[in-house]
Order: sequence, then structure tokens, then C-alpha cells
Amino acid sequence: QVQLVESGGGLVQAGGSLRLSCAASGRTFSTADYVMGWFRRAPGKERTFVASINWTGSSRYYADSVKGRFTVSRDNAKNTMYLQMDSLKPEDTAVYYCAVKTGSAAIMTPLAYTYWGQGTQVTVSS
Repeated sequence: QVQLVESGGGLVQAGGSLRLSCAASGRTFSTADYVMGWFRRAPGKERTFVASINWTGSSRYYADSVKGRFTVSRDNAKNTMYLQMDSLKPEDTAVYYCAVKTGSAAIMTPLAYTYWGQGTQVTVSS
């Protein structure tokens, strides 16, 4: 089993920044086959892909809506993934979730991910 715990959410004004963390525990990720991702669910909307990163950090993908503003990274020694969010907009308001999957296919598809955290709220005021 894997446990994922997100932290770092909060209330911020438009144009501000937040850094989310996702700490993993339980089963260790010791192979290059694991991908970690960030998703978000805005009020009244479905869960959507935000960003992903592979084990080595050599492959990172972003949703078009966050490219150039968000940066995903990971520290494998700490089993932790991060999402640096800059130039935040009110439309970034959502609950942000981290997730883990094996394999590099379908990285933008929520159903492809096996383990999920409980989420952290991000609210951006205008």
C-alpha cells in the first residue's frame, strides 16, 4: 500500500505563489517505472490533469493552462513531489491531488493512477 499526503494549500491573492508538497510513504518507489502526477478538481467540475513527473525527473508534462506558471519536481530521497505554482489566477482555485501510477502511458488520465492523496485546497482571490 501507498499513502500520499498533500500539504501547502491555502488562500492567496491573484499573482501570488504557493508550493504544494506530496509526501509518499509505505511502498517505496525504487524503479524508474513510477510516475507521480498532480490533478485538480474545481467546484462543480471533473478532476483534471495538472502536471506529472517520472522517477528521474527527465520527463515532465503540464496542462496547457498551467504551462509557464507551474513547475513540478521531486526529491526521491524524501519520497516527495512538489508543485511550485506562480502567477496564480482565480481559475486555479481547486482541490489539488497527488497521485501515483506505474508506466508512462495515459499520464493525463485520472483512471490510470492507482494511489491518491486526500487533496489540499487552493483558493486564489481576485
